[in-house]
Amino acid sequence: MQPRDDNMALNYISFEDIQKVLNFKNLIPCMESALAKFSNKTAVQPVRAVARIKDKNGFLAAMPAVSPEDGAIATKVLTFFPENKNCPTHHAIIIVFNPETGIPEVLMDGDVITTMRTAAVSAVATKYLCTPHPRILAILGAGVQGESHYHALTSTFEFTQVRIWSRTTENSRKLAEKVGAITCQTAEEAVCDADVIVTATSAQTPILKSNWVKPGVHINAVGACCPDWQEIEPELMRSSVVYTDSREAALRESGDVVISQAAIFAELGEVVIGQKEAQRTKTTIFKSLGMAIEDVLSARLVCDLLAKADDQVKVPVQDRTQS
Repeated sequence: MQPRDDNMALNYISFEDIQKVLNFKNLIPCMESALAKFSNKTAVQPVRAVARIKDKNGFLAAMPAVSPEDGAIATKVLTFFPENKNCPTHHAIIIVFNPETGIPEVLMDGDVITTMRTAAVSAVATKYLCTPHPRILAILGAGVQGESHYHALTSTFEFTQVRIWSRTTENSRKLAEKVGAITCQTAEEAVCDADVIVTATSAQTPILKSNWVKPGVHINAVGACCPDWQEIEPELMRSSVVYTDSREAALRESGDVVISQAAIFAELGEVVIGQKEAQRTKTTIFKSLGMAIEDVLSARLVCDLLAKADDQVKVPVQDRTQS
């Protein structure tokens, strides 16, 4: 085997590099586009390959996708160890390939993208599915996704009140103090009269019940990513209009869908492209599993933003003022 040419060396994009350029203002429309491309079949994406790690109650997954019209080919490799105590539960890397040759060109940290694109997709779902002018946001779960959803949703909507609940009261208190929200002692207290609810927990049995929520609420269900895990009571699933990112993935991976046998009304991308109705006046649930095309287009966005920033640095200040 010939040695690798120096011109083929992988560029590495760090956690800090991504944080400098990626924000919800540029990411949310990117995710809306990703959902549309998935549902109109212009993106190529298989259901993720998952290897369960039973003794750790976790998994290893590979998520490849291709968007030909964007010249984007990449795959994310991630682990999920929900019982981690002194380190994050999710870890990921993304590999970006040259669309002409297939040569791997970029290796980037996947944690920032995973955290932010998940919340950005929920913001898209909320944009299409919630009632106009939502006022109360309830977040169940005070981890990384709870905080990310706070920032994504409050960057899009003007809530008058945000409530946070966690099974670990100290965690909900810390996050509430950090972002200026209200700490709730129970999940029922948090969701009472809420217009938008986020469930972003590591729960394996339901933590949200149907008699707690008001009719017409919109729910972003982010946790319970295994077929035998649940966050939402089956009765609530069956009585709501259920949307998902990928119908195929939800029927295979989502315990909330599989166990309740709730009907999936539409993929969110089908709503974005106008194929299916957004039933705003009814109780709606967006069951989020996360899709490879979201990671691939997020990675492409990061590469483009960094290239643009690099070009701006190279242009002398006097030249820029003359243009």
